[in-house]
Amino acid sequence: MANIDVETILKGKYPAKAHAKRVVEYVRAKVPDATGVLYVEGQTEKMIEDCDEPVPFRQRRAFMYLTGVDLAGCSLIYDMETDTSSLFIPPVDPESVIWSGLPLSPQEALEKYDVDVVLPSTELNPTLARLGGRSDKSTIFAIADRVSTAVTFLEFTNKNFSVLSEAIDECRVVKDDYEVALIKKANEISGAAHRAVIENAKKVKNEYELEGVFIGSCLRQGAKNQAYPSIVASGQAAATLHYVHNDQDLGGKDLLLLDAGAEWRTYAADITRTFPISGRFTEQSRAIYEIVLEMQTKCIAMLKADVPWEEVHLQAHRTLIDGLLSLGILKGDRKEILESRTSVAFLPHGLGHYLGMDTHDTGGHPNYADPDPIFRYLRVRMALPEGSVITVEPGIYFCEYIIRPYLENPKHSKYIDENVLNNYWSVGGVRHKSRVTNHNRIEDNLLITKNGSINLTDVVKDPDELEKLIQGS
Repeated sequence: MANIDVETILKGKYPAKAHAKRVVEYVRAKVPDATGVLYVEGQTEKMIEDCDEPVPFRQRRAFMYLTGVDLAGCSLIYDMETDTSSLFIPPVDPESVIWSGLPLSPQEALEKYDVDVVLPSTELNPTLARLGGRSDKSTIFAIADRVSTAVTFLEFTNKNFSVLSEAIDECRVVKDDYEVALIKKANEISGAAHRAVIENAKKVKNEYELEGVFIGSCLRQGAKNQAYPSIVASGQAAATLHYVHNDQDLGGKDLLLLDAGAEWRTYAADITRTFPISGRFTEQSRAIYEIVLEMQTKCIAMLKADVPWEEVHLQAHRTLIDGLLSLGILKGDRKEILESRTSVAFLPHGLGHYLGMDTHDTGGHPNYADPDPIFRYLRVRMALPEGSVITVEPGIYFCEYIIRPYLENPKHSKYIDENVLNNYWSVGGVRHKSRVTNHNRIEDNLLITKNGSINLTDVVKDPDELEKLIQGS
């Protein structure tokens, strides 16, 4: 997989039946000797309230995983006994053809998707009745609250609405070659768009212009959907981790944080870069940037199958502590600072998350009630399996709202030199009467392999190269 031939891999079909078999294995591990069928529904088209325009379509991820079908109003039956996938698609509606054209025909769907049978949705209930009456031992496995009222499971003696959603969520963690190629393709498109933004940073006046550059680049490469709303944050705007206003003027600002990623056939990229709008880091902003880059470099070096993600996260904090000690912002014993969790004041979020069909993908088992603040917002709490894709996104933030309580708490204040800290509040923004936020985050997408990892993200992050790119040299 070191050299991922994206275009060749994606010429094939999305491996829906392989996913179904994996899900069945998980179900049978939870429900021994399980037999019967899996049933999943896709998303239906919905209309905007008080309007005849549709809500932007987003396929249900469970249905996508078992079909690869990104069409509205479809359903799937997977027969566990015969290993047969039956896709049900809406029949032709003569009234809608004039507006929307002819829909995909059953034969076209059979050729396009990894299924065995394609039938009109009018055949769904008769098929369920036939399969349910086949044996008293048959079970219908479906997802609670994801079954239309018109669908009936009356012929099934046994019904299970709990295990299928869990099974799909857990199986989605490990990606096959096709899924990795989709994520790599999303990264290639997003990487080119990030570069376009960096190259245009000095040429525009407002954040929304750079958002337009990013989205325009994605569209030109064929990616019509974004994986999530872009974050184009200059100065203190980057204090908000999920800032989406993207409407502030760039004038007088030092750094810009761009957190943006395209979606390719439902699979996401999630990339963050921080760079100087002027084309030159200040002494202080470069010092912080280089610490964040070292945090990421050391964390990536730890990655391989079965490494505990908590240990990688702790490495990020250790490197942060070393860096801020070297600048004099922190003081005291390195081990004591980590044990006191004082570093959480500067890195309040988790190191990363699984990536796939969702930007924050399933299966990470976070514990947001964890009393330990260093792990509370860590989205993955497990050893990383081979084939998983995870983001590595360390950051350093100087947000007074977050840091002030630490400065007022003797447990933490003894480790922070406020006089030195005062020199860093304005890095990344314009100093106003109230202190603003220094922000720095770098994020790449990593495929976990048996003995290491493969970085799927190829966007410049060396500070010298970033400066050259912004300056057009």
